[in-house]
Amino acid sequence: MTTPLLQLRSVNKSFGNAHVLHDVDFDVHPGQVTALVGDNGAGKSTLVKVIAGIYGRDNGDYLFDGRPVDVSGPRDVAALGVEVVYQDLALCDNLDIVQNMFLGRETRKGVVLDETEMESRARETLASLSVRTVKSVRQSVASLSGGQRQTVAIAKAVLWNSRIVLLDEPTAALGVAQTRQVLDLVRRLADRGLGVVLISHNMGDVLEVADRVTALYLGRVAADVPTAQVNHSQIVELITAGRSGSLGIAENPATATV
Repeated sequence: MTTPLLQLRSVNKSFGNAHVLHDVDFDVHPGQVTALVGDNGAGKSTLVKVIAGIYGRDNGDYLFDGRPVDVSGPRDVAALGVEVVYQDLALCDNLDIVQNMFLGRETRKGVVLDETEMESRARETLASLSVRTVKSVRQSVASLSGGQRQTVAIAKAVLWNSRIVLLDEPTAALGVAQTRQVLDLVRRLADRGLGVVLISHNMGDVLEVADRVTALYLGRVAADVPTAQVNHSQIVELITAGRSGSLGIAENPATATV
């Protein structure tokens, strides 16, 4: 297996008396999709926000390219090449695709916005991801379908030479055809060598595109296993009970890793 791009080791996070993450180990490998699964309240959102630098760790190590790094906020994480596409997508309906992709990071020629350069880079990024569903990069985001909006949000994340992309429920509320487009895009990201983290409640999506599954249960890692070695029922058992046969933690916090 390749050396992980990102490694979290023995990470803990509490909010007052609520201990949300317990000694969490988590890896993201280049060229792989890692599915992060767990029930509501399992700690997925907190873990993502720790990775994104929104929440600080109480203790534990954050390593990138095998080296410990200091992360004091989202800017530090973005500088490493880690981008998060949240479920709300954070797109502005009143702006077009180019304006959304460069929002807050506009390219300038002197004091004037370099619209030609931004438009060219937006087209190149979409083309590099084999996105053909968007007719013009000057379409307003308000005119896009759910699948197209998700595509633009992902393209925005990879525009900045990202090495890791975290996708929070990217197929939620999408139809069958749009889900197909997004899952194909997720797979293409990994095929380009990026490390992809897929947060999803849809086990069909997980089994289709993920290389590994990391299951959280009550703030602990219940299992970290290759997708090929688990089935739908076992993943559901890990999510709901923290174990599945020989996998998982049960009452013992030791993680099952294969």
